[in-house]
Amino acid sequence: MGSQILVPISFFLMIFGIVYLIYSTRNRERLALIEKGIDASIFMQGKNNGTPIWKVLILNSAFLLIGSGIGIFIALLITTYTSLQDGAVYPATIFTMAGIGLLVGFNKSKDLNKN
Repeated sequence: MGSQILVPISFFLMIFGIVYLIYSTRNRERLALIEKGIDASIFMQGKNNGTPIWKVLILNSAFLLIGSGIGIFIALLITTYTSLQDGAVYPATIFTMAGIGLLVGFNKSKDLNKN
C-alpha cells in the first residue's frame, strides 16, 4: 500500500529535479558569460535558422500513417495469397513499413532545412 503512493511521488520528484537542474545550470552558465563580458546575443542565435517544428511533425506523422497503411495492405495481401498466419504477419509488416515511413520522413525533414 505504501509503494502505491511512493511511485507517483518519486516520479514527480524526478521530473522536478531534472527541470530544476536544467534551468539552474543554464542560469549559472549565462551569469558566468555575462560576468566575462560576452554579449548576450549568443543566446538568441539559432532561434530562426530551422524549419518550424509543426512542419516536421506533420511531415513525419504523414509518412508514418502512409507507411502503416501500406503495411496493413501488404499484410492483407500476404495473408490472402499465402498460408502464413496473420498473427505474426500483420504486426511485422505494419512496424516495418511504419519504420520505413519514418525514415523517409526524416530524410524529407532534412531536405526542408536546406531550403
